[in-house]
Amino acid sequence: MSRASAAVKPSRKRKKRIEGQGELLFERASAAPVPTGGERASKKAASKSGAAALPDRDPPSGWGPASRPIRRRDPGSARAVAREDKGVAVSRKRSSRRRATAASMAKDQREISVSEFFSKNRHLLGFDNPAKALLTTIKEAVDNSLDACEEAGILPDICVRAEQLAEDRFRVTVQDNGPGILKSQVPRIFGQLLYGSKFHRLRQSRGQQGIGISAAGMYGQLTTGKPVVVTSRVSARTPARRFHVQVDTRRNAPVVTLDEEVEWNGTPHGTRVEIELEATYRKGGRSVDAYIAQTGLANPHLRLEYHPPKGEPVVYERVTDQLPKEPLEIKPHPHGVELGMLMKMLSETKARNVKSFLTSEFSRVSARVAEGILAEAGIREKTSPKKVRKNDVEALFRAIGRARIMAPPTNCLSPIGEELLLAGLRQEVKADFYVARTRSPAVYRGNPFQVEAALAYGGELPADEPITLYRFANRVPLLYQQGACAVTKAVIGTAWRNYKVQQSKGSLPIGPIVLMVHIASVWVPFTSESKEAIAHYPEILKEIKLAIQECGRRLATHIRRGQREREAERKRSYIEKYIPHVGIALREILGLTAAQEERVVATLKDTLERSRKP
Repeated sequence: MSRASAAVKPSRKRKKRIEGQGELLFERASAAPVPTGGERASKKAASKSGAAALPDRDPPSGWGPASRPIRRRDPGSARAVAREDKGVAVSRKRSSRRRATAASMAKDQREISVSEFFSKNRHLLGFDNPAKALLTTIKEAVDNSLDACEEAGILPDICVRAEQLAEDRFRVTVQDNGPGILKSQVPRIFGQLLYGSKFHRLRQSRGQQGIGISAAGMYGQLTTGKPVVVTSRVSARTPARRFHVQVDTRRNAPVVTLDEEVEWNGTPHGTRVEIELEATYRKGGRSVDAYIAQTGLANPHLRLEYHPPKGEPVVYERVTDQLPKEPLEIKPHPHGVELGMLMKMLSETKARNVKSFLTSEFSRVSARVAEGILAEAGIREKTSPKKVRKNDVEALFRAIGRARIMAPPTNCLSPIGEELLLAGLRQEVKADFYVARTRSPAVYRGNPFQVEAALAYGGELPADEPITLYRFANRVPLLYQQGACAVTKAVIGTAWRNYKVQQSKGSLPIGPIVLMVHIASVWVPFTSESKEAIAHYPEILKEIKLAIQECGRRLATHIRRGQREREAERKRSYIEKYIPHVGIALREILGLTAAQEERVVATLKDTLERSRKP
């Protein structure tokens, strides 16, 4: 076979591919020479005229005569159909091997524990990066210590120590003088997520979900493999015990690897928590140092000793020896209960009839209010709660929504108070003017809440930078997600120009101001489990704006007074500058002696001073 013939004869793979498509071509397209420009033009003209384009070249040699046309296999032939059926069968066989069935998928299904979920999604709990992980760990431990001390009626004395063991490894130690923790409760508190005492009760507290401190221990376990070390003592008559606790993420259960008696030096009772973790220490507005300072600001009854990884220890002395007012637990308000929750409460209540169910399970529902609700819903008062039909439950739910019921009680809240807000600001911020306002309690979704605002102006604060905004929820500083928080939205939405403060559209005002906003509630609506920003409920936004506006009006009065005083001082300086010249002129005109001239000048200055007094 000639070299030219070998160049145009298709390979076996090419021939097989063509046959698989139901066609057998006796000519390779790649073997034909590329037509010239004139040939392409003639073929194009022939196609426009409707005539068939005739070949102007002989077919390639070596693959049939030139007069032999291209033969195509009929796709509907028996051989082609058989090949196609065979190909479909093979493809189905292959796909059946790859596809899962209902039975195989059922074998793969298993329960996911909450600790296993959060171990893979730890960013939801505030452990996004090493720097934030250090802050979150300290915050969760300090929050637990403060809540325990306040519930026990003890003035909190907390020591926070962050030791750097390596470039990216730290040991966090938080010790308090609280009531201590029972031996039986230590493993579950520190080794089981969603275990706590605050989730089901309606009263103000820092912790809410029962996740924080156990999640911090789980993060330390994941990054260093070390357990949480907990030492606790409940009284002077009992020895202290040390526990090493780990989290079994598969079962969301604690694993105690050590339980022993140890010596306890210091207070007769308290708890010390040690967590070793992978972290980074940084300074700045969202650092551990900033959190410690703001915690002292929002908790004036706290004595806090802080040992940073670098630098000298810092002690924040308590401003007052009075504990905050103890918040009381309340029952849910009817206007804050949804249909599904109402059904659950009806099925679990111990009340004998629907009327007693309404009066005993909800706050602010008297017998008269309950009778009106049941009459509108068309339900008999003596009906057993467990026998109320679904349609009647929906009618009851709608009747509750239309009923006029008093707002929930506010003795479940414990605000900081205007006096202590000002005392804390004066201790931490050097300024010329201070103002604080505590709003009356309000309600969102049946949950009572209260907003407080405090402001410091002037002094050593920078005048050409955006204001410093401190956000707090139940006395806990919020350092991250400032742009997503309702507090920031309310501050930006306030017309600060009305209060003599510069502000660009859609941004924080500019001026020498430190603004502090605190929200106290039985259930703070955080945007995520990490508790870093407050949701944008209209009722909350309204109250924050009103508190800021009250402080703003006082600030505007102070600024205007300062402007008047500066203007008067400017005029006074002009007059004092020319009073000696007036005395000289009077001496020359009236022929006064030097002593008379001095008396005239003194009289003019005295008159000027008396005219400036209010």
